[in-house]
Amino acid sequence: MDLWACPAVVTGAASGLGAETARYLTEAGAKVAVIDIDAEGVQRVADEIGALAIPCDVADARSAEQAIAMARAAHGAARVLVHCVGRGHCNPIVGVSGPMPLEDFRQLVEVNLISTFNMMRLAAADMAGLQPLANGERGVILSTASVSAYEGQSGEAAYAASKGGVVSMILPASRELGPLGIRVVGIAPGLFGTQTLFDMEKNLDSRLARQIPFPHRFGDPAEFAMLVLHVLKNVMINGSVLRLDGGYHR
Repeated sequence: MDLWACPAVVTGAASGLGAETARYLTEAGAKVAVIDIDAEGVQRVADEIGALAIPCDVADARSAEQAIAMARAAHGAARVLVHCVGRGHCNPIVGVSGPMPLEDFRQLVEVNLISTFNMMRLAAADMAGLQPLANGERGVILSTASVSAYEGQSGEAAYAASKGGVVSMILPASRELGPLGIRVVGIAPGLFGTQTLFDMEKNLDSRLARQIPFPHRFGDPAEFAMLVLHVLKNVMINGSVLRLDGGYHR
């Protein structure tokens, strides 16, 4: 896909993977709308890169519908959706004070899984009405999972379940939307230097990075953004979840 003047939406764009992805897309010439529940943070990123800021709770149907409508009015229907929203915490199922509050589990499913489907359904509806490009493509939906979907650790049952749902969604969604010329792809990052990692790993230190076969460091959000751009440009990548983890298996 040629990204020049291409309408694109990036969620979770106030920081971390989303902010860096939005930066790379604008540098590639895309017309980017950045979405996040953090209104001040997303406006700051938008001002830095020349994007449209839209505060939004992407797990809420009405809020997301309004955000997509605002992006459409400004730039046209998006051919690219990169969904980078994610929240994590490391809580045991049963702790010293008793069972994990059910609301903690529900919140992770809302933020990580329901928001992914919510944005996917809305973006796909717009993409389906677009004229196909020369290769028949109408759009690309890229969602962010996690290696915890495959190898969740003790205390990550809720987080792993929410991200596992994202992984399970990619292939059937690609099969359903493929005939419309819409590709669906997932990226499962490993240990990246983002707030989500810092929230989950309370005792973060260099020993954790040294467990990565190579390179022996946390991932840089720019490396995530570079993979996003490759996926968008390579039409044969579809229906897969790509691990981006330096070979890290926990």
